[in-house]
Formats: sequence, structure tokens, C-alpha cells
Amino acid sequence: MSKPFTGIRILDFTRYLAGPYGTYQLALLGADVIKIESRDGDETRHQLVKSEWAERKMPPSFLAVNGNKRSITLDMRKPEAVAIVKRLVTTADVVWENFRPGVMDKLGLGYETLAAINPRLIYCAVSGFGHSGPEKTTAAFDGKLQAMSGIMSITGEASQGPMRAGFAICDTIGGITAALAVSSALYQRTHTGKGQFVDVAMLDAALAFLPGPVSEWTVAGIEQKQIGNGSVSRKPTAGRFRAKGSYLVLAVLTEPQFQRLMQTIGRPDALMDPRFKDWTARTDNLPALREVIEGALASDDAKTWEGRLTAADVPCSSIWKIEEIVEHPQLKHRDVLQTVDSTFGPMKLVSAGFRLAHGSPGIDRPPPTLGEHTDEVLRDAGYAPDEIERLRRDGVL
Repeated sequence: MSKPFTGIRILDFTRYLAGPYGTYQLALLGADVIKIESRDGDETRHQLVKSEWAERKMPPSFLAVNGNKRSITLDMRKPEAVAIVKRLVTTADVVWENFRPGVMDKLGLGYETLAAINPRLIYCAVSGFGHSGPEKTTAAFDGKLQAMSGIMSITGEASQGPMRAGFAICDTIGGITAALAVSSALYQRTHTGKGQFVDVAMLDAALAFLPGPVSEWTVAGIEQKQIGNGSVSRKPTAGRFRAKGSYLVLAVLTEPQFQRLMQTIGRPDALMDPRFKDWTARTDNLPALREVIEGALASDDAKTWEGRLTAADVPCSSIWKIEEIVEHPQLKHRDVLQTVDSTFGPMKLVSAGFRLAHGSPGIDRPPPTLGEHTDEVLRDAGYAPDEIERLRRDGVL
């Protein structure tokens, strides 16, 4: 069975991460994503660390979110390039961009202009603050939004100050939110027949991913603070504990789990200790409880304890490195990392985080080299070979 978005064509003007990550999700699900790049290419094609991949303009940061796409190059400063886009829009379902508000309008390719050409067009604009409000023209990147959204204020140890996440979390949140928004607009079009403007603000998306901390303040006036490696559940047995030479994260949240934990670490006597009789007592006596748990865990390394406790149905994990988790049998079974052939050899890339009974997402073609599909896309749009050659000579392509 074909993938869910087979037959959907997306003109992708996005660059960096938030935009390309979003279009990548639909490309994995079958959409024909045409990546429209400048003659220099998406900024993520250029990385500071020198390597053979950087020289090819195919560094890992680019490869990660551009599989299944086709690439064409256009110099959008030239009127003929704008004319090419307008021709492509006639058969497109979606235009997707992540410029600051107003940039596409200055190019003559804003929503109103393109919707007049194709009324069924879904136009998705991803930006830091959206296309309305006092901050709409303010520049925004992941670090700024992690700081501004409140994420950093509740991350890390209080003694060490605010801490950002170890990856571009606001970019990926913005991208996945845009993918949901575009999917919603495409579905709505099936019964209205109309396209629409989709306005995705990364700050809005970040707050939407923090419903618990936000509502605790807005509803109950509970101030959120850094909890380090503690759990949002606030359970004393949910957090990071020291084992022999390493750390173990426990996620023990229920009474049966607590009982199995104590039995498995060899401390069933703690179940009779009045200091640990219930969750309130355990919280009040956390230092003593931690001493009991870490004293037992000190006899072995975290990986060994992970095996024992998991076998006893006690939720926990040692700290896995990226190079370790990508080899985990569970991920291999789920085909989360997929290998695709390319002119540079096989590439193992991350696919989508879900599977369907029919038409599951997957990587079918490698990330494109810069402008790899320019001729192909223009031929499909009706341009003759001599026209394409002239456009190339004139610096349009």
C-alpha cells in the first residue's frame, strides 16, 4: 500500500533545522518534497568542522533531515526564478518556508500571491514568533527560544544555573508541530476544497510542549524550579542514583514497583522501616532512602543493575550513549534507523518515530546533493532542455 502522503507535492523553501525537520516528516510519509535552495545551498550544507562530508556540502546535520527530498537551485533575486516557482505552484499542494515574516512577500511569493495562482494551496510559514504580535519580526534561533520559553529555567541543577537541552529541542518541536499543522490543513482541504495559510510560531510550539509546568503556574500558582535529575512526578525513587562507577535512572512510581525495587536490591528490610512506609514518608526522608538505594547499587555497575531490575519489572535505565543506543536490538527490530544507498556509499539515518499497519514512513532515497534534481523538476514542469540550459547560463539555476 502507498504511503499516506503519496501524491502530495511540497515546495520546500526551508533551511537550518525547524523547517527541514518538518518537511522531512512528510517526505518519510510519501510526499514529493522539492527542496528549493539558493545556489550556495541550505545553510546546514556548510559546517565549520572540516571533513569529506563538508566538502561535498553533505554534512551529517544536513543528511539527518533531508532524505527522500529532491533539490533544485534557484537564484530568487532573478525574476525568472520567481516565474519558475509560480509555475511549480500550479501543481503543488504545499509551500513551506521558515523565513522571517515578510521575506517571501518581498520576493513576490507571499501567500496572497500564490493562493491567487492555486486556491487549494496550503502555505506553511514557520517562524520564531509567528506572523502576528509585537515580536513577529524578531530573529529567533533554538538557543534563544530555549531560554525564552522557560525550558532552560527548569532544566539543570539549581546550584549550576539554567541549562539548555543537549540538542536543538525548540527547532525539532517547531518542525513536528508544523508537520501536524500541515497534515491537519491537508485533511481539512479534503472536505472544504480550500487551501489556507498555516502560521507556526516556535515559541507557541515550545509552550504547547510544556502543558504541565505552565498549568501548574497559571492554575495553582506553583513556581517551577530546576529539578536536576529528579522526575516531574516528584517521587523520591524517580531520578538519578549512583551505582558502581556510573549512574542508574530509576522511574519507580508505584507501590508495587517500590516493593520490587527493595527486594531486588537486597533491602526488603526497608519495606518495614517506618521512614519509608508511604510516599509522604519517603519524600520526607529522601536522604536516608537515597543512602539505602545507593548503598545497595554500589555493589555493581549500572548496566548490570539495569538487567536485574528490568527483569524484576522495575522501570530503570543506565545512561546510554548515542553510539550504544543506535545498536539496541529494539531499535533494529523497529527499523528506526534505516540504511539507504547513495553515491557516497550507504547511509544510516533516523526515520519516523512510529509505524503504520499500511504505508509506514521510511527512507526511500538519499538526501539530495545540491541542485541534483533541477533539470528533472523543470522538465516535469514543461521546460524544454534548451530553456533549462539558457536559465543555467543566465545564472537563474
